[in-house]
Amino acid sequence: MERIIAITGGAQGIGRACALHFAGLGWRVAALDRDEEALGELADLAPRERLLTLACDVGEEEAVGAAFARIEEWAGEDGLAYLVNNAAKASPYCGPLENLSLADWNSWIDASLTAAFLCSRAAVPLLRRYYEASGEAASIVNMSSTRAVMSEPESFAYAASKGGIDALTHAMAVSLGPEVRVNAIRPGWIETRDWQKASEREDVEHREKDRAQHPAGRVGKPQDIAEAVEYLCSAGFVTGQHLNVDGGMTVKMIYEG
Repeated sequence: MERIIAITGGAQGIGRACALHFAGLGWRVAALDRDEEALGELADLAPRERLLTLACDVGEEEAVGAAFARIEEWAGEDGLAYLVNNAAKASPYCGPLENLSLADWNSWIDASLTAAFLCSRAAVPLLRRYYEASGEAASIVNMSSTRAVMSEPESFAYAASKGGIDALTHAMAVSLGPEVRVNAIRPGWIETRDWQKASEREDVEHREKDRAQHPAGRVGKPQDIAEAVEYLCSAGFVTGQHLNVDGGMTVKMIYEG
C-alpha cells in the first residue's frame, strides 16, 4: 500500500525539505503552497509521478476544500496516510503591540493556526480511509515553534499562533485517536534562506556565536525537521506530544555581559 503525505507550505524552506525527503523515500507527496513559482521549481526536483503540486492559500476555506478534493481524487482508495501542517508566515516580528493592526494579527493566525484547522478538517476523512484500509493509524504533524514556550520581543501574533498550534495538537490527539495520531514539532533556529526559490535564495554563513548557542554545535537545517516528521509519522505509540527540535538551544542558559 502506497504512503501518501500532504505538506502545506511545501514549496520552500522546511516544507521543501520535507517534500523532497519523502519523495526520496518513494512516498507520494502532495505539496500545497500559494507560491506558484516555488511550486514550479519543486516540480523539477522530484519525480513527477510521485509529486502533486497544488497552488493554494491554506488560510482560505474554499481553496482548502478544492485542494483536498483534488488530493482525494489523486489518492484514490488508499486515502491519505499523513498530513504535515507546515504553512505559516516566516517572520515572527510584528513591531510594537500598540501599532499591531487586527488585519496583521489575523494574517499570522490565519497562515498557521487557522490553516492547520482547515487542512486537518478537510483531511480527516482521507486519513480515516487510510486507517480503515491499512489497519494502522494515520498521522498529523503540526509545525509549532519553540516560540510557543519562549518569546522574543515583538513577536506577539506569531507566538500566539504557535501556542494555539500546541493546544490544537493535544485536543485533536484526544479526539481523533485511535484512527489518527496527532503530534507537533517545535523547531528552533532552522536556517531556511538557502532553501527558498531561486529568486530569493541566499548563501548563508553562520558566526561562531550563532553555533555556540546550540549544544549540538550548529544551527539547524530543514533536513533535521524532515527527519523528525518521519519519526512522528511512524511512531505508533506517540500522540499528543510536542517535540523540540532545536539543537538544545532552549535548555541552554545564556548570560549577557
